[in-house]
Amino acid sequence: MAAENSKQFWKRSAKLPGSIQPVYGAQHPPLDPRLTKNFIKERSKVNAVPLKSKKASSFHEFARNTSDAWDIGDDEEEDFSPPAFQTLNSKVALATAAQVLENHSKLRVKPERSQSTTSDVPANYVIKSSSDAQLSRNSSDSCLRNALHKQQSLPLRPIIPLVARISDQNASGAPPMTVREKTRLEKFRQLLSSHNTDLDELRKCSWPGVPREVRPVTWRLLSGYLPANTERRKPTLQRKREEYFGFIEQYYDSRNEEHHQDTYRQIHIDIPRTNPLIPLFQQPLVQEIFERILFIWAIRHPASGYVQGINDLVTPFFVVFLSEHVEEDVENFDVTNLSQDVLRSIEADSFWCMSKLLDGIQDNYTFAQPGIQKKVKALEELVSRIDEQVHNHFRRYEVEYLQFAFRWMNNLLMRELPLRCTIRLWDTYQSEPEGFSHFHLYVCAAFLIKWRKEILDEEDFQGLLMLLQNLPTIHWGNEEIGLLLAEAYRLKYMFADAPNHYRR
Repeated sequence: MAAENSKQFWKRSAKLPGSIQPVYGAQHPPLDPRLTKNFIKERSKVNAVPLKSKKASSFHEFARNTSDAWDIGDDEEEDFSPPAFQTLNSKVALATAAQVLENHSKLRVKPERSQSTTSDVPANYVIKSSSDAQLSRNSSDSCLRNALHKQQSLPLRPIIPLVARISDQNASGAPPMTVREKTRLEKFRQLLSSHNTDLDELRKCSWPGVPREVRPVTWRLLSGYLPANTERRKPTLQRKREEYFGFIEQYYDSRNEEHHQDTYRQIHIDIPRTNPLIPLFQQPLVQEIFERILFIWAIRHPASGYVQGINDLVTPFFVVFLSEHVEEDVENFDVTNLSQDVLRSIEADSFWCMSKLLDGIQDNYTFAQPGIQKKVKALEELVSRIDEQVHNHFRRYEVEYLQFAFRWMNNLLMRELPLRCTIRLWDTYQSEPEGFSHFHLYVCAAFLIKWRKEILDEEDFQGLLMLLQNLPTIHWGNEEIGLLLAEAYRLKYMFADAPNHYRR
């Protein structure tokens, strides 16, 4: 009986010892894991002995089916012999090698003429069908080809992961411009074009988000960089931009002096780490701009100097002011296509708006960072009142708020959210009085409680910290940020004017 079962095992098994699996050459980039899995399945359907349709439903059933696979008497009762194995392997190996050589030769000569089966298509080429015969191929091959086409339809531009996309549209794929959005945009334009812009009304309109088309000038006004009077704006911009480049001429050469070397060295190390998934920030010219901005700010604010994390705060301003001159996707844009005057304007405006922001939270970056320590303590007290179960869960597993919330305060949640979400968040922060300092506390509290189910499901210290430092916000867009801000506003309304409500 055991011999009969062992024979059945070898007959129904598709993966014999020594069987050759598909190997992708070093010249080919790795396929998407899901595509690779489907590809191997299709190959196994063609080349392998048909399997039983019913898979093992449990480990015990699997054990029963394979328990006799390596019985001692197998070699005597099977028809397989070492010479047969060697002959089979050598033939398959030679055929596979010949196929690989043929594929590579086609790749070198003219890959666009290749019209072989899906297994012959090099991974870095997408071949479109051009005949009825190709259109009649089986559906699995066409699905794989379509998936590859979608993945590699723009071979000259890097594929941007979702987390790195800067487009500020809803994650659900809602239309970019509804009737309501057009009405809001028109209202913004009326406000901004008036002789003296009503800043209170502008803040009220900006709270639920600023349209992309008017965001640059709106941010300049809300940050206090631009005056409300339209006649004064142009001379103010010219004067402030000249002043910034005066700082560059006066101070930037001192970066090589001994007392500034450590500051410049740390900035130089941190800049490449800024949003590494976005090609825009990996361009040498952009990194030089960031180095100048951060170095000038650091030496003009000796009480704090440069602190790691400040480099992240430049990026939203830079992207917003760049979008004023770019209609395509900003994350892929080559800044060398812009004129020198435009780049200088973007750099100076980013510096001044970042400076305005940091003026309100500078105690976050002075010695011992007392501002952050105070905010983390306030967050702990607030969470203990609004969700005691989560608070006690942290205490049970000895998780300190400083271990995860320090970064939330130091980087203003920029490491927790995609950049597109940060830009939307800052629309509201700049509309709120003390938005970056005071309102941010309630946003952090709402953000933490948002994940209460996932937090309570974790039952050890390491799992909790791993979750809190890698929260799954990759798919977030305007809708999720809007809900987060609404909950933060509710908490602020309840506790901001009555701090004793959240003190025990």
